[in-house]
Amino acid sequence: MTAARHADVLVVGGGQAGLAAGFYLRRAGLDFAILDAATAPGGAWQEYWDTLRLFSPATFSSLPGRPMPHQRGEEYPDAPHVAAYLTDYEKRYELGVRRSVRVGAVESEGEGLVARTDDGDWTSRALIMATGSWNRPFIPAVPGLAEFTGRQLHTHGYRGAAKFVGQRVVVVGGGNSGAQIAADLVPHATVRWVTQRPPRYLPDEIDGRALFDLATRRVQGDGGGPGSLGDIVAVAPVRVARDAGLLIAHPMFRHLTAEGPAWEDGSTWDCDAVIWCTGFRPDLAALAPLGLRQPGGRVPMEGTRAVEDERIHLLGYGDWTGPASATLIGVGRTARTAVQEIKLRLV
Repeated sequence: MTAARHADVLVVGGGQAGLAAGFYLRRAGLDFAILDAATAPGGAWQEYWDTLRLFSPATFSSLPGRPMPHQRGEEYPDAPHVAAYLTDYEKRYELGVRRSVRVGAVESEGEGLVARTDDGDWTSRALIMATGSWNRPFIPAVPGLAEFTGRQLHTHGYRGAAKFVGQRVVVVGGGNSGAQIAADLVPHATVRWVTQRPPRYLPDEIDGRALFDLATRRVQGDGGGPGSLGDIVAVAPVRVARDAGLLIAHPMFRHLTAEGPAWEDGSTWDCDAVIWCTGFRPDLAALAPLGLRQPGGRVPMEGTRAVEDERIHLLGYGDWTGPASATLIGVGRTARTAVQEIKLRLV
């Protein structure tokens, strides 16, 4: 049997949150290793559709220590540009991410932890979960899901409009992903955009810079946060489609039939595909052996630290683990705080 490898701090996940953690761990002089299940660098950004846009200019979308370069001809960078930036960041800071390593379970072993992976065990004194939520897409339990005979996919599986040219497509979801995917499709397909409530666009001048400030103020108890202004950032493609009258939101349907959705008033709409832009859930299954989750599914937190186990920190899961921590600009601050706490405990 292969002997377990060891790092004082183990980081699970090599996307933007894991890289930010690695930056501060190296700066702190701590012994660490980063494990990532993906085969290539770039985090989830390497899997997004190419026309996806950041909500902020490159200058305001950077990880600690390394400004994101501007993308020529674009104020708001696209997904391939971000993936290339993360790839360069990982190389520049020599973070040594170990790839194609999937962590199946994290267990307590005396005063330390052991991570069971498909490439052998790792022991550590502290662990940072930075797996994000991309690999846990959520689709609501709408009646008739199994009856619909057309194609169904989630945001997670959307790669662009090419496969939907000339088709009738329902896009479900009133957030940024739903608006951006609907806007991406309308020049190529007949789209019916379905939302739980009328879409709420933020003022056109609002982007990720303001949202980060609002999120921070909300956590500090000063203000209502980004949701008080709206749900959708009007990036250029969304604004163009909206102003052209092509983004018309319809109320949520009651159920699916074999041919398509049916509404409370008896109306139906036959379609070829349904795209569920209905969000994600934190990818924390590996922590199950530690028994940290409450019945509702969340791990009680103090900042980034698990209340029930000070060895465990969660990084990059949204405001739950730090203001705007699921964003490029926001994750750096929470990564720095997490590493500071870990260092105080270990040294």
